[in-house]
Amino acid sequence: MSEPASPGTAVDEAIGAHADPPAPGDVSSAGAAVDEAIGSHADPPAAGEPAVGPGRTLTHLDDSGQARMVDVSGKDITARSATATGRVLLSPAAVAALRDGTVPKGDALAVARIAAIQGAKRTPDLVPLCHPIGLHGVDVDLTVADDGVAIRVTARTADRTGVEMEALTAVTVGALALIDMIKAVDPAATITAVMVTEKTGGKSGRWSRS
Repeated sequence: MSEPASPGTAVDEAIGAHADPPAPGDVSSAGAAVDEAIGSHADPPAAGEPAVGPGRTLTHLDDSGQARMVDVSGKDITARSATATGRVLLSPAAVAALRDGTVPKGDALAVARIAAIQGAKRTPDLVPLCHPIGLHGVDVDLTVADDGVAIRVTARTADRTGVEMEALTAVTVGALALIDMIKAVDPAATITAVMVTEKTGGKSGRWSRS
């Protein structure tokens, strides 16, 4: 006759067993949580260099594992750019309204373009650990397709850190503004596939998703 399961085993089966939370000062575990929450990362490692390991640290954390703004004062000022893309999926009726210029609120694409530029400029106010930098250029392309609108933003600077977050924020805020303009026609409009596709400058040089 087999022994009955212990109370602890029964509880684990009922609620699902979980690993212990990270101990204070556990930099690796805390770092993963911070990066996932704020979506902000250091420059990607050079070819053959480990992402995390001896000689590399999670730069958004201090020695005690607390979040901080990274000190970039020692970096060189270089020309940098980042391109991000995203899509707003729309109903056929909403696409037709954009193409015909019959959106009830007005020129939705023009509003989305200005909102994207404004979003890039206000990125440090929205992303807690993002550096305020001199944003020198923002190009916004909006393309109406049969399934919605494709958004492409390229941000440029000459500074000590990159503009990936500015490009991502611009795409997202532009998409939100577009939905605000079109929601009366399509309340199910959906933002999807927001991502960085290319960056240049800095220590790591050029990086491309392709």
